[in-house]
Amino acid sequence: MSAIDELFRRLRTIGRPAFVAFVPAGDPDLQFTEDLLHRFARLGVDLCELGIPYSDPIADGPVIQAAYTRALAKGIKVQEVFDLVGRIAGRLNFPIALMTSYSIVFRRGLEDFVRQCARTGVAGLIVPDLPIEEAAPLGEVCRSFDLSLIPLVTPTTPPDRARRIAAQASGFIYYVSVTGITGERDQLPEELVQKLSWLRSQTDLPVCVGFGISRPEHIATLAPIADGVIVGSAIVRRIAEAQSKPREQVLEETCQFVDSLLRPIRGKNPTFP
Repeated sequence: MSAIDELFRRLRTIGRPAFVAFVPAGDPDLQFTEDLLHRFARLGVDLCELGIPYSDPIADGPVIQAAYTRALAKGIKVQEVFDLVGRIAGRLNFPIALMTSYSIVFRRGLEDFVRQCARTGVAGLIVPDLPIEEAAPLGEVCRSFDLSLIPLVTPTTPPDRARRIAAQASGFIYYVSVTGITGERDQLPEELVQKLSWLRSQTDLPVCVGFGISRPEHIATLAPIADGVIVGSAIVRRIAEAQSKPREQVLEETCQFVDSLLRPIRGKNPTFP
């Protein structure tokens, strides 16, 4: 059982969804990333998706693309991200899942990459550009190291394909709420509840919803029907202000924003976190 499996098992026993925060590694630098993750742990974030910057965006909107571009321009290396996780994973009260391109995994070698994940304390992998038809080798290696391999299902994924993806998944399923790229939205799609309910009926794995979630009212809507909510661009946009504001101010304002998103979950759970 991976640390992610254990997290969702615990949350299901107390009846609340997970709050998942996406953070791009190295923007504006790795020390900022480290400081932010420690603060997120104190706030009650349940899981962090830590993005390894890469140059070819898959479904990333302009906010996350820009963050990756800034980190790459400063020369961030994959090994530095592993070193960061190795320093802090044991001191955080939430698991870390790396989000990365398959090209990065493939270049290092599947077993070497996953072994280093396990050695440094990574609990799971999200590889958005790895299709289900080619995912079995990486999935096998991940299972041998008790690492979750978390797939994406989108609104346009046909039902049969969604079931195939769910059958091979581990950890949780990342359900993409909208057709398109990442980014903040004013409203969530009307059909989201129906599609999410159907997917949850097809698997025993937790289903977490991401893309477009950026407001407390979004969290309040999804909390009763999803196993987790994922917030990315809205956090990354605030991190980007470190280019023009004092670092401590940006850390504080980012944490205040995340705290506001956690309130709908806290309201249902007075003993949270």
